[in-house]
Parts: sequence; C-alpha cells; structure tokens
Amino acid sequence: MKLSQFDFSLPPELIAQFPPANRTDSRMMVINRAKRTIEDRKFSELPQIIDDSYFLVLNDSRVFKARLIGHRKSGGKVEIFMVRKIEDNCWLALLRPSGRIKKNEQIYFGDDLSLTITDDPGKVERRISFVSNKSEQEIIGQYGEVPLPPYIKRTADSNDLSRYQTVYADDSGSVAAPTAGLHFDDAMLKNLSEMNIKAEKITLHVGPGTFKPVIVDEIEDHYVDPELARISTETAGSINQRKNQGQKLLAVGTTSVRTLETSADATGRLQPLNDLINLYI
Repeated sequence: MKLSQFDFSLPPELIAQFPPANRTDSRMMVINRAKRTIEDRKFSELPQIIDDSYFLVLNDSRVFKARLIGHRKSGGKVEIFMVRKIEDNCWLALLRPSGRIKKNEQIYFGDDLSLTITDDPGKVERRISFVSNKSEQEIIGQYGEVPLPPYIKRTADSNDLSRYQTVYADDSGSVAAPTAGLHFDDAMLKNLSEMNIKAEKITLHVGPGTFKPVIVDEIEDHYVDPELARISTETAGSINQRKNQGQKLLAVGTTSVRTLETSADATGRLQPLNDLINLYI
C-alpha cells in the first residue's frame, strides 16, 4: 500500500486544541454497514445505539509526565522523552539533542543533579539513570510535562493531566492517551453498566512510536516500535467466554484493537499477554 493512499484534507481549524467542557459532548460518527449509512451523532447518544448484546474492551493505561526539560552543565537545554523503565531508577529515553550528549554526562533540573546518561551516543534510545536525592517519581512529578500530541499546538497546562486521561485509567506507563476512551465519563460508564453492558480491561502502554511520522512510500516498510501489552489470564478467558456466548465485542480505540488482534491465536481465541511486543495496526 502506498502512503499517498492515506492522504486527505483536514482543515487546521477543525483540530480541537482544547477538549469540550463535558467529555460526552464529543462528536461521534456512526457507520451502519448493513444499511450503508453514515450519521453524525454525539457520544452521549452511545447508550441509544448499543444494547446488552455488546460488551466493551477498554485500555486502562495511564499517561504519565513523560517529557522532562532539563539543562546541561553548560546551560544548554535538553529534552528527555522517557520511553520505558528498565529497572529501578533506570529508563530508556529519547534525548534532544542526543548526538552531542556523551556517556556519563549529567543533566540538571533546577539546581539539582537529577540524572546521568549512561551510554554512548549513536542509538535512538539512550539509557538514563536517576541519581538525585529525590526519587524518580518526585522528579517526574515536579519537572515532567504531559506529552501532548504534535497536532496540539500549545503548551501542556495543569488540566491536561486529568483531561488527557481516561476516567478509568489505572496502570501508569503511556506517553500518549488511548484517545477513543477520553469520551467516556463516570456517568456514561454507570449508565452502560446498568444496561448490563459490561466492560473488560486490558493494558497497552502507548509508546513514542505513536508520534513517529511515516516517511516511507510503501506502508509495509514502516517500522512499528514495540509497546508493552498485558491481558491477564482471567480477562482473556472472560472475553473468550463472552464471544462464545454470542456477545459482540466493542473495542474502544485502536490501542485495544491492536492488542486484541495481536493476542489472538489462529482460531481467534485470545491468549494472555504480558510482554514487550510489536503491534502492527
């Protein structure tokens, strides 16, 4: 498939820079494949569109303050985009500028020594180690920023940590929100539950590859960065049972879809996941 096949016009004024006051006020496209119709609706109308023959699969990953802005001893600004925790106090991260920062160079936040680069230049992802008298959680909490997508042309503010987050987020580890789930609020989930529309939770920690532009002509040549996905044995069994009973699976967002499709075996049954894997959708 050619990259050009995915070209379309999206006027900049239609890219919202702030969320609506109420999550469920978001717009929703409803495609009826049987009737071959397309409707413009509000997300608040979802309970009118589905019934208890459906069940939801939600990605419960939580976005953390993955972008840190520090400085070198010389005063030069350094952006650290944290990718994945390797062990206590040690992470893989994207640095900007990366090539100029040597092994064992120290990066400061305020007047505090906070981390050290522990490998040589040349790799896309660099190893960093927190060496401050503050914990890594304190440093991330104090100096970190929510990494908003590149199409949001503004600086992250204090509201983004809660609004750029699903209300059911639980397991911290994503650098970007599973955006389809942002439209649910607690009242909506309660309403669906009262309609006997149950929800199963899986986890996909969205990595920085979600921001990586596609620069190849052939889509198949694009490298997809690995991401950490988890489906418990109990959840996999519950989803399989619901499908066997004829219930319709409604996966909320592409993060849920690609996790489910990656975990499915040749017969379509889900298998448990707890690994760093390549998800190709």
